[in-house]
Amino acid sequence: MEFGSLRRAVEAGNVLVAVSTAGTVLGVLVLDGEEITAIAVRRRRRDQGIGTALVKAAAGRCERLYAEFDGRVAAFWRSLGFDTEPLAAPDRFRGRYPADTSEDNDP
Repeated sequence: MEFGSLRRAVEAGNVLVAVSTAGTVLGVLVLDGEEITAIAVRRRRRDQGIGTALVKAAAGRCERLYAEFDGRVAAFWRSLGFDTEPLAAPDRFRGRYPADTSEDNDP
C-alpha cells in the first residue's frame, strides 16, 4: 500500500488499530469501502485473536467485506466465515463475508 493511499484511509477514518493497554500498536486493518486492503499484526502477537478482532470490527461497519490474500492465510479467512475462491494469479484468493454465493453481490 502506498503512503498516499494509507494517509487518505487514515483521514477518512478507514483504518482500524488494535492497541495494547500500554499504548503499543498491535495490529492494523485498512478498509477501502467494503474491501480490506491491508491487515497486519505484530509477529509476536499473532494467534492471540488480534486479527480476528480487527476483521470483526470491520464487519461491524460494513454489510459485506471482501479481501484478497495468498494461500498461506486462506485458513484464517475461512475460520472467520469468509467464502474463498482462487484467483488467476498463483496461490491468490478472494474472500467474501458473509459467505454468500449469489452472483449479484460481487463488488
